Amino acid sequence: MKPQFSTHPGAQERQLIRCADNPLFPTKRRQVIQIEVTQAQRRDAEEAQAFQADFRALLKRAIELDPQADSDVILKLKEDLDHTYERCCGLGGDQREIKTALRKLLEHTMQAVWRGAANDPAAQANLREEELAREAHFQLLELPFIADLIRPDSPIGPDELVPSLLSESAASVAAALELFDADHRVVLCRDARALLEALPPSVADLTTAWTRLTQLEAQL
Repeated sequence: MKPQFSTHPGAQERQLIRCADNPLFPTKRRQVIQIEVTQAQRRDAEEAQAFQADFRALLKRAIELDPQADSDVILKLKEDLDHTYERCCGLGGDQREIKTALRKLLEHTMQAVWRGAANDPAAQANLREEELAREAHFQLLELPFIADLIRPDSPIGPDELVPSLLSESAASVAAALELFDADHRVVLCRDARALLEALPPSVADLTTAWTRLTQLEAQL
């Protein structure tokens, strides 16, 4: 019987979904059973609960922020908000309301940062670049694969990176390539081609995987 996956899975469950019945992964890994899914769902739920507690504490800090607070305090809050948004994007379920709230808190905090740079053109230029970079980063995080890939405890292990890449959408692969330097891209392409060429002819349709390989090699 096929396992029952969630409608809005978290990071651990998403990797099981990538592996399930996927010929690019080793036989044992692709044979996902319900108990594995249930355990992954439990870990994802525990992560979401821990996040909620951290989010409430951060919300309290942001609301109580003294407009005259030292710059170190403001910058630490901004850093924590950025990190929390990144964490939020990797959670299961519908997190749109929390992401909207975090964006508003960031806007509020950035107003304090801008006030501190009021008389410093160089600092203002750096802040503009930072805000553009943040928005671009947040856009990438809307892709679950990217959110899963960049987390410190990524469920996508080194040995699963290539089959995962070859199974993703063109948009996810394009975004992921921005995370790797030229040398790493060469290794990824080499390993991806070796994986595909080693598969027997009897394997089901691999058109998408070969298309992703073409996309990878085009970036060399």
